[in-house]
Amino acid sequence: MFKKILIANRGEIAVRILRACREMGIAAVAVYSEADRESLHVRLADEAVCIGPGPSKDSYFNAANIAQAALITGAEAIHPGYGFLSEVASFAEICSTIGVKFIGPPPEAIEKMGDKATARATMKKAGVPTVPGSEGTLSSEQEAQRVAAKIGYPVVVKATAGGGGRGIRVVEDEDELLRVVKIAQAEALASFGNAEVYLEKYIRRMRHIEVQVLADEHGHCIHLGERECSIQTVRHQKVVEEAPSVSLTPALRKKIGDAAVKAAKAVGYANAGTVEFIYTPEGEFYFMEMNTRIQVEHPITEAVTGVDLVQWQIRIAAGEPLTLSQKDIAWNGHSIECRVTAQDPAKGFAPAAGTLSHVRLPGGLGVRVDTQIYGGYTVPPFYDSNLAKIIVWAPDRAQAIARMRSSLQEFHVEGSPTNISFLQRILADERYVNNEVSTAFLPQLMSEVGLAL
Repeated sequence: MFKKILIANRGEIAVRILRACREMGIAAVAVYSEADRESLHVRLADEAVCIGPGPSKDSYFNAANIAQAALITGAEAIHPGYGFLSEVASFAEICSTIGVKFIGPPPEAIEKMGDKATARATMKKAGVPTVPGSEGTLSSEQEAQRVAAKIGYPVVVKATAGGGGRGIRVVEDEDELLRVVKIAQAEALASFGNAEVYLEKYIRRMRHIEVQVLADEHGHCIHLGERECSIQTVRHQKVVEEAPSVSLTPALRKKIGDAAVKAAKAVGYANAGTVEFIYTPEGEFYFMEMNTRIQVEHPITEAVTGVDLVQWQIRIAAGEPLTLSQKDIAWNGHSIECRVTAQDPAKGFAPAAGTLSHVRLPGGLGVRVDTQIYGGYTVPPFYDSNLAKIIVWAPDRAQAIARMRSSLQEFHVEGSPTNISFLQRILADERYVNNEVSTAFLPQLMSEVGLAL
């Protein structure tokens, strides 16, 4: 087992990884930007190294500085968390070159799943259901027109290098197709350095279902069930997640779980990963993409399975075999996660930086809060607006909703606007309570209450 791990991230996920290291008796090295000097993960770490100025391109995306920090501190492994360098194959290769273990999948798996068009082709070959669409990336405007006409409108234009809800545009008819393709290509080039896009059939009122997988370096792979992630903005940013999805029957849960395992094995996957699916009103499911890292919403899977995913990431990276078999995985109760952000709903969810003068976190039976904030903490302007994740567990969904409502009522922050009132509005909506939702629910709700995001 590793004696020292460097955490190449910040915020709540850095604190989460640090706590896993501490429970395992592993020393934790924090890296931080100048803007994060007083961050909680820096205060809790055994060692801390500054890796650059506030902007993420100069710090948390600075692979050379992070690698140097690992060598200076004698770290044997690097945990990338999520975001930043977590899905950059070249960073995993750098780790290997300097003799430091990357706590994540092999670079080849990251590359195969990072390019969405390649991932789609790989899944199709492996027998995993895929949405009707183009065969690979679009080579011309004429091909875009031909594919769209064949699969029928509406279609969605996706950047092959996209992720995190970016690089996706819906096209309703032929008149706007070419214009949107050009816009999407320009956006993709600016955001990801890759202008290639592809087409898929756009499925209205779909649900977003994702399946957590764990695979060791000895060929053993299992799934830990699904998460319902349909409560998301028009920009595909998730806001509220649940586990398990009450929309799936046990038979369908097994079917979609088996498909996720098949997807992971098709690319020689190892470590924790998430296979994302579209689930249609007709009960069909299709592969969407695979996230080759730990997910923001991983705690709800931990809550219903009792499996510590971050500790297993570390054990797998250390070469340990997965001692869990599929029959060992059982789902107990229901869990919900809400993402609390420093955003003002009344101002188009504009992010807000500043010092938090007072923080009161919720608590009680079945309540977990993953966060980096405290009274006196300054929210930097350089990163995403996440302040905390509230995770609740209860014996069933109705009780979990009640527990989350109570937790949101307890959560109090002074010094910055937050989205807490909007989260309360979601949890109180009858459509949400009755599970009558799809990815169209949140944009519709925002429109009804006069909000835009």
